[in-house]
Amino acid sequence: MTADLTPDRAASRQRSISASPLPAYRDEWEERLLADPELLADIAHAIGGPFHVLYPARVGALVDAFAAQFRHSGVDGAIYYGKKANKSAGVVRACARHGAGADVASTGELTSALAQGIRGRDLMVTGPAKSDELLWLATRHGALIAIDDPGEIDRLAAFGTAARVLLRILPPGSSSRFGLTEAEVESILLRTDPAPVRVEGFSFHLSGYDPIARSELAAALITRCTHARALGHPVTTLSIGGGFGVEYLSDAVWREFTAGQHPDWFHAGKTFDSYYPYHQRPAGPAALAAILDHGDLARALRANTLRLAIEPGRALLDRAGSTVFRVQGVKTRTAQSLPYQLLTVDGTSLSLSEQWFDSEFLPDPVLWPARSGTRTPAAVGAATCLESDMLSWRRIPLPRPAAVGDLLIYPNTAGYQMDSNESAFHDLPIPPKVLLSCGTGSDPARPPRLRWTLER
Repeated sequence: MTADLTPDRAASRQRSISASPLPAYRDEWEERLLADPELLADIAHAIGGPFHVLYPARVGALVDAFAAQFRHSGVDGAIYYGKKANKSAGVVRACARHGAGADVASTGELTSALAQGIRGRDLMVTGPAKSDELLWLATRHGALIAIDDPGEIDRLAAFGTAARVLLRILPPGSSSRFGLTEAEVESILLRTDPAPVRVEGFSFHLSGYDPIARSELAAALITRCTHARALGHPVTTLSIGGGFGVEYLSDAVWREFTAGQHPDWFHAGKTFDSYYPYHQRPAGPAALAAILDHGDLARALRANTLRLAIEPGRALLDRAGSTVFRVQGVKTRTAQSLPYQLLTVDGTSLSLSEQWFDSEFLPDPVLWPARSGTRTPAAVGAATCLESDMLSWRRIPLPRPAAVGDLLIYPNTAGYQMDSNESAFHDLPIPPKVLLSCGTGSDPARPPRLRWTLER
């Protein structure tokens, strides 16, 4: 701070190169982890590099919350965890324990889900032009197969074993490469060969997070379900895919950021065309409630004895995990004659995969340990030789200056962020996953302590 500036004037000038804080919502386990004076440091010492923290019990609670919405509406529902959102075996096991299935799109995902307790009949096999091996394994285990290519029907028939299928619909007006046209669907429904392929329903996927669009397309497809039944197909299921959204930030901080965002807030004047909607409502289980309530879709499903299937990924991982880096370098740079920190951490932006979408993961990381100090803007770079490898181009308003050895904990990264783009670039190790759980304490007056183990 220069001598001729009051604290208020200095703070106002600092805001010209740094947005206001974007603090993420936290679950109770995160509050306990950050408040523990030793646990994070102990884990960081044991790992010796960046790592991901997951709390599988949170996933189980979210499965239960989606299931509660189905019960409340009186609708027969099925939850298939979109496994591509996170590879953790602990997450899949939590889903199995709470009665959810899994949406898989490769033989690796299928066998991994089975290994963690998902039963074959609780698998939804998706993806385009599936391999023969994947289709064969799916039929052997009685999985439900979402057909995206008419040729898949012929290949399933060639196996000579029973196959349960949904026909994935190309939404009206969509240019997506996924899904079947109306003519392709009708051709499959009118087949008269004795192939042991059971059409058990229809599915679709929509981009974005609009619950009304999902509800209206589902309602329109009920007529298609009754038509297929009239042709003799045992249709029972309608799958609306995922897209239930996650609310990372409060409405107030998100509106302030989006209204005022400016290249001056970012290192090197970096700009992005779009961001994930870090504040949205309804989200998660509330979005399912909105889908079921709109146009009384729930009543229509009940009247036609149809099961509604959903395939949430990110929404089952909301506040279920964080990513931890150690600060290993600190530089001071200036923008508009104001100083800011340029940090280097011991990992890469491949662990914050929003860069994959040419965007930025915006919720503020937490600087740990918590100490008093002066708010200090900081951009965060990776431990690689790439100019573009930045974890945070945005100058984050840290509560104090960061120092070598501090930890930066990026919140709510379990959904797509922490391992969609993992790579051992530069021969750096891929960050391992640490699973947290509540242990049992000897003192009944104290809450159970957090315990950790490496996922292997």
